[in-house]
Amino acid sequence: MDAKRSVESLTVMTEIVLPNDTNVFGNLMGGRLMYWMDIAAAIAAQKHCNAPVVTASVDNISFENPVKLGNVVHIEAKVTRSFNTSMEIHMKVWGEDLTQQFKYKSNEAYYTFVALDPNRKPRPVPQLVVETEEEKKLFDGALRRRQLRLILGGKMKPDDAVELKALFVKD
Repeated sequence: MDAKRSVESLTVMTEIVLPNDTNVFGNLMGGRLMYWMDIAAAIAAQKHCNAPVVTASVDNISFENPVKLGNVVHIEAKVTRSFNTSMEIHMKVWGEDLTQQFKYKSNEAYYTFVALDPNRKPRPVPQLVVETEEEKKLFDGALRRRQLRLILGGKMKPDDAVELKALFVKD
């Protein structure tokens, strides 16, 4: 299985915020944005592994700025690290007011996807080749984020999180 570059998974999804997408304040509903983010992340994951994928986890999503009715949402998703059968996807989300020609950051998040074989069992995914400084930074932090996810999900004991311990314990 050949390794793939991070840029090969890049997915940019654009949506317009319509009345049915908003809350009573005229802002894009968080759940609708999370739905769109899940789609963009799934496409990026499938581009990387060329297989069906399922969402395994969604990290903390902080909403920095609301996206208003009539504005456009841009979601940029790409694989930041692959493990054995899973991939971490980083997303950046911007809102854009086309009439005022103003683009602003809405949020960012990490999703984890698992690749599936024809029997719907986890299957290996290609390793990731990183090229830019930003890709290297995201790649390096992915192992710590993964260990934190596993601890919070009850799949890893805190004492086994070597990467996280290195942040807090001095020898």
